[in-house]
Amino acid sequence: MSTSFERYQKRKLISSYFSVVLSISLVLFLLGVLGLLVLNTKKLADHFKEQITLSVFLKDNAKQVEIDQLQKSLALAPYTKNATYVSKEEAAEQHSEEIGENFIDFLGYNPLKNSIDVQLNAEFVTTEQIAQIAEEISSKGYVEEVNYDKPLIALLTDNVKKISFWILIVCGVFTFIAVLLINSSIRLSIYSKRFIIKTMQMVGATKTFIRRPFIWTNVKLGMLGAVLALLFLGGLLYYMDMNFPELELLTDIWFLGALFLGVFVLGLLISLLSTFFATQRFLNLRTDDLYY
Repeated sequence: MSTSFERYQKRKLISSYFSVVLSISLVLFLLGVLGLLVLNTKKLADHFKEQITLSVFLKDNAKQVEIDQLQKSLALAPYTKNATYVSKEEAAEQHSEEIGENFIDFLGYNPLKNSIDVQLNAEFVTTEQIAQIAEEISSKGYVEEVNYDKPLIALLTDNVKKISFWILIVCGVFTFIAVLLINSSIRLSIYSKRFIIKTMQMVGATKTFIRRPFIWTNVKLGMLGAVLALLFLGGLLYYMDMNFPELELLTDIWFLGALFLGVFVLGLLISLLSTFFATQRFLNLRTDDLYY
């Protein structure tokens, strides 16, 4: 009979520990994902900004030496990430592939222009700076037109600011919720042992002596939950890097190290503080109040 009861108590204890570890790991994993999002918001925004192309269309009478000089000067400009010359024949071929038919056969001539496609560095992708760059390039006599998507740039710049602001708000809310969830899980775990706490206190044990094993146990559970969260986070990072290598998520080792360390320390601190205040609460309760 006693063996059966001991097995029941052991299963109950393991179930309690499992729920605490699971709660901590899931919450810390979500916080880690939000941390990754915050750290990589600028990188993601820069990635999308650098996909915008500034197309410099050249006049038909432009000399090859002028085209070569323009391409070299654009390639060396501080605002340029990449400058590629596209002949009118290459442009016609690309356009024909996109529409699925050879429009030159229908028109009888190639209406497209020779051009240089310029991809800008992210810090220069603003409405004002692109307009200034386009005006500077347009001033050259052999440039027909400089074309870019003005509404898209304005929309992208505005959305990046909004997204960055709301990500910070969401992170703050989730951090608060995370603390509450982990604290609730640990308090429920300690609640089941409230009579043991009061019994130890009644036989003369000091508060420090009573708190110590609870704190040590829950700190170890917090460490285990944090390690599991970091393993899941590492798996997510690896998956994202394999499928989206252009984001270069694994290049900022210092940022990632700080994030992983922050998640681990946060798990320890929340476990430590939650256990301390939960045990303190039951230590300060009267014996009659333990039944409510």
